Amino acid sequence: MALIYIIEDDDNIREIEEFALMNAGHQTVGFCCAADFYKRLGDVIPELCLIDIMLPDENGNEIVRKLRRNIDTKGIPVIMVTAKTSELDLVKGIEDGADDYIKKPFSVMELISRVKALLRRTQTENVKELKLDGLLINNEKHEVSIEGRTIELTYKEYKLLALFLANRGIALSRDMIMEHVWGTDYEGESRTIDMHVKTLRQKLGDYGMRIKTIRNVGYAIE
Repeated sequence: MALIYIIEDDDNIREIEEFALMNAGHQTVGFCCAADFYKRLGDVIPELCLIDIMLPDENGNEIVRKLRRNIDTKGIPVIMVTAKTSELDLVKGIEDGADDYIKKPFSVMELISRVKALLRRTQTENVKELKLDGLLINNEKHEVSIEGRTIELTYKEYKLLALFLANRGIALSRDMIMEHVWGTDYEGESRTIDMHVKTLRQKLGDYGMRIKTIRNVGYAIE
């Protein structure tokens, strides 16, 4: 599973986060201040960071800004953990470069779910190529081709296809698809998925027939 760094000055909260994530199969390293975090970061780059906003030596938002300015760390997924609940505070965290946020107090299940969702999303997006026989996704160029012929897809169709190819042979639930392609806060009808799958199948031709409907679950590509 993933190596996760936790920057949190409250010992009790940090221990809860570490315990929950380790039970979920992740490896964790905790820090009570930014200085200790930076020292370790110079040796090993984690696969995700949980960063508290209010730290004794440096604001969490500033840590995120520094990560995004550094070529070696700019791609690290970041979840902000904050007791601040105003919309302005939350928007600022995202604008500074955070990928997601969790409000204190939070449940262990929410923490694990958000970490899982962000890792799944970023790991799929960081793969340079996804391939199924003659069907190819090039994430660097953001292109889809079949036997060398470019296929024009909408942004959502592209993300949907990338999700399918990254999970080839795995039945993906509607909730998982909605979360990954439309975001955790998307409140549209699940019928939206069906419509996008329909147009995606049409554009992919013979490969479209390999996107199978899994009754009472969702979809999978074979």
